[in-house]
Amino acid sequence: MDIYIKLAKLTIYEYLKNNRLPEKKEIPVELLNIHAGCFVSLHLKKDGNLRGCIGTILPTCKNLGAEIINNAVAACQDPRFEEVKIREYDDLDIQVDVLQEPEQINSEESLDPKKYGVIVKAADGRTGLLLPDLEGVDNAKDQIAIARQKAGISNDEIVYLYRFLVTRHKEN
Repeated sequence: MDIYIKLAKLTIYEYLKNNRLPEKKEIPVELLNIHAGCFVSLHLKKDGNLRGCIGTILPTCKNLGAEIINNAVAACQDPRFEEVKIREYDDLDIQVDVLQEPEQINSEESLDPKKYGVIVKAADGRTGLLLPDLEGVDNAKDQIAIARQKAGISNDEIVYLYRFLVTRHKEN
């Protein structure tokens, strides 16, 4: 099993079952020297529906291992859903997306929703993000609209656009 998924699974299990987090010695050494933002997504195995997804655009922790741990716990507490319970653990598909640093772009023509994630940012700081290669998001216009909606930014507001690549780690 991929070390990113293994750490996210361990974190979620220990958090839900024992109310504890993995210790530094349980973090794969390879993740201790990487600094990056990441998202942890939880989907239901039976239907693929989202159960939680939380992440960071840029690193907020001392290493990627700590970033995965924090975001895995936060995904279990995603405010859009009821908190994940231990009885659901075996029913979850876990995904970890490691983000490359975003780059500002001038237009939606620079986006490819299968390849790039998008960040929209309003002048007042409201920010929306959408990961790349999501089912049902087939064009840049829709990708931007969804990111705007997530941030509460209306269509008539000017936004700054950023794109980013991810390295996706999936459980199956």
